Parts: sequence; C-alpha cells; structure tokens
Amino acid sequence: MPEFSRKNVLLFTALLVLAAALCVAYGYFIEPHRLVITRQNLALPNWPAQLDGYKIVAIGDIHAGSNGVDDAKLRRIVAETNALKPNLIVLLGDYVSEKNETELRMPISEIADGLVGLSAPDGVLAVLGNHDGFSCPSCIKKEFERVGIKVLDNTVAPVTTANGGRFRVIGLPDHMQLTYWKVFSDNAKRALAPTEDQGPVIALEHSPDILEVITGDLMISKDLSLILAAHTHGGQVRFPILGAPIVSSSYGQKYTRGLIKQNGVQMFVTSGIGESILPFRFLVPPEIAELTLSRGK
Repeated sequence: MPEFSRKNVLLFTALLVLAAALCVAYGYFIEPHRLVITRQNLALPNWPAQLDGYKIVAIGDIHAGSNGVDDAKLRRIVAETNALKPNLIVLLGDYVSEKNETELRMPISEIADGLVGLSAPDGVLAVLGNHDGFSCPSCIKKEFERVGIKVLDNTVAPVTTANGGRFRVIGLPDHMQLTYWKVFSDNAKRALAPTEDQGPVIALEHSPDILEVITGDLMISKDLSLILAAHTHGGQVRFPILGAPIVSSSYGQKYTRGLIKQNGVQMFVTSGIGESILPFRFLVPPEIAELTLSRGK
C-alpha cells in the first residue's frame, strides 16, 4: 500500500474515532440535560365540537435520578408544563430509576415533591410503568395522591369541562401485568361500563404495545378515540436514516414515537424524559408533549 494511502486510512480512522467520541460525549453530557416541547395536533372523529382546541400535556418516563433528571429538572418540568396552560396533564409511567436491585436513584417521596405544583383545570392523571411495578407501586400511588396527582389503575376518570364538554380517561395497568389479552380487554370494558354515556374515551397506558390488546376484535369501547403511551424513550438513541436500533417494543420501530393511526384509533407515543439501562440520549431529546385536540372527520 502506498505511503499516502496508509496515511489517508489512518487519518480517516482517527476522524471516525473522534466523531464517535464526540457523539458519545454529546449523548451523555448534553442531550439528556435538554428539554424540548413537542407539539402535535390531533383531529379525533368523535371529539366534542365544544372542546376544539382542548390541550393535553403528556409526560412519560421521567426516570428521576437518571442522567440529567435531578431535582432541578423536575422543577423545570413543572414550570414548563404549567406555562403551556394545559386543560389536562397526564403522566405515563416509569417515574423511578434503579441504582441496583434494592435502591432507587431518587426516593419516591422526593420524586413526588419534585412534581408538586403541576396544575391544570381538569386535573393531573397518572398511570404506572414497568419500573414502577418493580419498585413499590403502592408507595408511588400514596405519594402522588399526596401531591394532588391521581393514579388510575384500571379505573376511569370522567371529565366534564367548564363549557359542558365530556369525555372519559381510563388508566390501564402496565403491559407487564398482562396475562391474557381478552382478560385485559374485558377488565377495561368493565371499568368503562358505568360511564358508557359520558363521551369519547382516552386511554392512558405506559406501553404502546397495548394498542393491539384494546383495539380491533378486543376493542374496549366503541368510543375509544385516543391512546397515550410512553415506554420506548423514542429508542433513546436514534441515527439518521437508520432510525433507532433498539426499541423496547415487541413490534420493533412501529410504535417508536409520535402519532400512529391503527384499528380506527389514534395513538401518540412520547419519547419521554429520562433514560433506562444506558445513560445516553442521542437525537431523541427529553420532551414534554403538548397535544391539541379537535373534532375531525
């Protein structure tokens, strides 16, 4: 190999190593500390006309104590969420981050204290995620209720707004609690049955994979319009063209993030705030999702 070719190869290799090192540094020191607002307009066919412009802010996968998610970040989440003036705030699970099998990176009471002040006219509703289930679900429910966050666990919160618009929010158990699809679907149907005449249904669930379980032949309600989910972290690491090489979903990249339309319903998947397993985010910045709902055809 000629001398200049060897030099070129060495230079190219050095540049690749440098680029990789810069990407790793960015993914650890910069992106996890960011916080962006993602805005999405959703036109729902059976949404009440008087609720055009209704605003929901969705927050997922806080993983408090993970890289970039300290007490100051929690306070920033509260401030930026409230500044959006949402009608309703929903929290979509995985609030904790494990240091090891027995210890959390941030105590549950401290997480709840960090979320104090979240405020919306129609309330703050939450569901639990798989990491919450691994820790102490009852502790999270107790601490969240203490600070005014209502945790829904296969329960329904009917919402009647000041101008008379009505809809229902059902909070579903985490997908890790799923045994048989039909049993899961039937349980949701029973929870919704007493509110059957109270408007369209929005389902909160930690994992987007649940879409397959509560729609189609297993549709939990003819009024189901929207599913809000998290869990995937948007892949947490995403490359141009290739997308996210690893997504925590049984369906690969199908439900990675953003708006999905399937089986007559719409689902929005937020890429969330914190990290799990690896303390990196790359081209998937922590997000607060602002969703504006209107009546569609």
